[in-house]
Formats: sequence, structure tokens, C-alpha cells
Amino acid sequence: MGRYGTLDYPTLTKRGLLLGLGLFVVGVGGAMIGNAYFESIPAWEQTLFFDLAVGGLLVGFLSPLLFGVVLPLTE
Repeated sequence: MGRYGTLDYPTLTKRGLLLGLGLFVVGVGGAMIGNAYFESIPAWEQTLFFDLAVGGLLVGFLSPLLFGVVLPLTE
């Protein structure tokens, strides 16, 4: 038994990357579709889409680094 129990690092890495990609796609896609089909979307929606895109990038880049490199090395 490892230090962190029985974590499946490859699965966590893939799911984290897909979660980050999904957040990014929803954020960028929502902003593009909202601005294309509606003249102006409210500021809170623009902020939400921007935060989703930035959060998706952070999750997408940090989860493979954390679950694919750092945690397996600390076992």
C-alpha cells in the first residue's frame, strides 16, 4: 500500500485532463456562441465564461503534472 492509498494515477490524469478540456470548451464556446447569436450578453455571463476557460486551462495543465509526475514520484 502506497503513501496515498490505492490511487489510479493514469485514470486520474486522464479524467483531470478531460475535465479541464471540457471546462475550456464550455467557456470559450459559450462566449463565442453568446456573442455571435446575441448582440450583447450580460457581464456576469462573460465573466462566467472567462472563468470557465481559465479554470479549464489550469485544471488541464496541472492535473497531468500533479497526478502524472509529482504524486507517483512521492510514492
